Amino acid sequence: MADFMADFVAPTLGEELDNEQLCELFGCGPQGGMRRSHKTNTLTLISNHVESIYDDRWIDGVLHYTGMGQTGHQSLSFMQNKTLAESPVNGVAIHLFEVHQPQTYTYVGEVSLSGVPYQEVQNDVRGDQRNVWVFPLATKSGIVPPIPARTVEALEERKTRFARRMTDQEIQHKAKLSGRSVVGSQTTITTRYQRSVWVAEHAKRRANGLCELCRTPAPFSDKGGLPYLETHHIQWLARGGADTIENTVALCPNCHKKMHVLDLQQDILRLRESASGREVA
Repeated sequence: MADFMADFVAPTLGEELDNEQLCELFGCGPQGGMRRSHKTNTLTLISNHVESIYDDRWIDGVLHYTGMGQTGHQSLSFMQNKTLAESPVNGVAIHLFEVHQPQTYTYVGEVSLSGVPYQEVQNDVRGDQRNVWVFPLATKSGIVPPIPARTVEALEERKTRFARRMTDQEIQHKAKLSGRSVVGSQTTITTRYQRSVWVAEHAKRRANGLCELCRTPAPFSDKGGLPYLETHHIQWLARGGADTIENTVALCPNCHKKMHVLDLQQDILRLRESASGREVA
């Protein structure tokens, strides 16, 4: 065991592993959200935002992590809940991974308790309310690796599809239980394209106050008294589109959102016609 521990090297922050790689590296089992390894003297925590029933969330750089036990009230003396609660004195190193997409484990880093574990009410795997233990965890590096914004969006879309299949009663119960006065947050990485302000201004002037899709007037004026329209690239920049006057149109907020949600072929053709067939008045 001593030789195994001497060879142990933690992943780099933000590194992505599959389950097999994680188990091999930490010498732990392949299942569960709290995986104890005596080989490496570690406790690997998995905060699974895709499939888990637990309500883990980040608040001001601290992950409020739900303990072990899927049914009934949780106990602080139960298995790895006890290991985690006693981690300040038992010498076990705590390593945290997050799952935002299936079968992908992103390494957050070595963590430690940043406060006293506390209890709150959550649903168990059967949907029954029960008391759980929540462990406030902070990274020892002081860094929480940001995640790509698109990964967060994909996760929200996945959960939204799941929510739509629930009954009204199930949604009401879930909403009442999960509503919080303090909202969790986590830093994300957003790709920001360097767009030409001249191309954007050209599109707005060409539109002359009318949305280039629905052809209705801008819904309101901005603080400078100008019709409020938003610029949109017909072929998205993220899909390799060009930042040119032929690929840029001015839309009302409603149509802009429609293009990002539906991106219908008939609307694309109409916008291409509008962008190529009209000049600034």
